[in-house]
Amino acid sequence: MTIKRGNGKQDTGNGYDRVVGFLREQLLSGELKAGDCLLPERELSARLGVSRPVLREALRALAMIGAVEIRHGIGTVVKKPSVSILGEFFTFVLAHQADVIDDVMQARIAIERQAVRLACRRATQGDYDRLAECLRAIIDTIHTPEVGGLADFHFHEAIVLASGLGDAYQYLPVHQRADDAFAPGPA
Repeated sequence: MTIKRGNGKQDTGNGYDRVVGFLREQLLSGELKAGDCLLPERELSARLGVSRPVLREALRALAMIGAVEIRHGIGTVVKKPSVSILGEFFTFVLAHQADVIDDVMQARIAIERQAVRLACRRATQGDYDRLAECLRAIIDTIHTPEVGGLADFHFHEAIVLASGLGDAYQYLPVHQRADDAFAPGPA
């Protein structure tokens, strides 16, 4: 079965692709938004021309990436997107493609350069005080790799926060696990 999408194109993909494509098109067109319930399973599977088991499998996959939430007794509800899923995705990709580390480091440098520019314009006195404290910590810990690494991380974190990009930064997994990464292991 083909499904005519909002842009006039025909969708002839497998069942999973049809479900994902349908949700994507509905979100992009504004027909669906966070908090909306999808059609009941029977109606949605008939509309998309997929079996109910295929629909359930696709909806479970979409739930795993945070696009929808399956509420038993209520139905499937569209969720507000979370940037955190990107951090998890990139962590997974990097774990399997070590050859892209240099590219990631180059991207990090570009992002940090922009963060420094923004911090120069937006920083408050509190931000300057935090940066000075971080620099003192780097000087004090320069000869202790684990503690010095954590001090360096906090310095870069302070720059990003001073830039006003902290809302996006908080979703990155490196932000959430930095203290663990630099913590000394068991003796």
